[in-house]
Amino acid sequence: MLIKTLVVGHLGTNCYVVTDEDSLLCAVIDPGDESGTILDYMEDNHLQCKAIMLTHGHFDHTGAVRALMEETGAPLHMHLADCGSGHHRFDAPDGTYFYDDGDCVNVGALEFHVIATPGHTPGGVTLQCGDALFTGDTLFRDSCGRTDLPGGDMPTQLRSLKRLAQIEGEFDVYPGHMEPSTLDRERRFNYYMVAAMNK
Repeated sequence: MLIKTLVVGHLGTNCYVVTDEDSLLCAVIDPGDESGTILDYMEDNHLQCKAIMLTHGHFDHTGAVRALMEETGAPLHMHLADCGSGHHRFDAPDGTYFYDDGDCVNVGALEFHVIATPGHTPGGVTLQCGDALFTGDTLFRDSCGRTDLPGGDMPTQLRSLKRLAQIEGEFDVYPGHMEPSTLDRERRFNYYMVAAMNK
């Protein structure tokens, strides 16, 4: 598995291109903007996009979705609770697949397991692939996503952080913004995760 981070848009969203190196099939997670940058990376590396996946429906994570769908033919996967009109939801195109907790999306030999982590948004999810957790705006290095926007809820966010903390094993954390981390580090040093673990 090869993970490429592309920082896109004026809010510095981490878009991830996750590739099965044997087949050169890839998934794009949270294409927030700059579709040309994402497409150029895939073309330069001879990748075929098989899935576009969202951790949540905010505009800074969805801005390049339609352009990528048009150029690659790949379907979109997201949680239904974040679908709709308005600034803080995404009006998903026809043919979108709506995943839920426990679902799995296969891309080549890669398996992306869906973990429902609402709180930042009602339809927030974390995507687990191998030893990687793509946490969107649920979990950041040393912090977590804001809950003061429509649909946000801090008690729900804390429950999601506790759920992530309870996952057994060592995982790398790839958040929606800022630097990557590890789950073990966040268990020890992230104020919000520590507070959630103690509830």
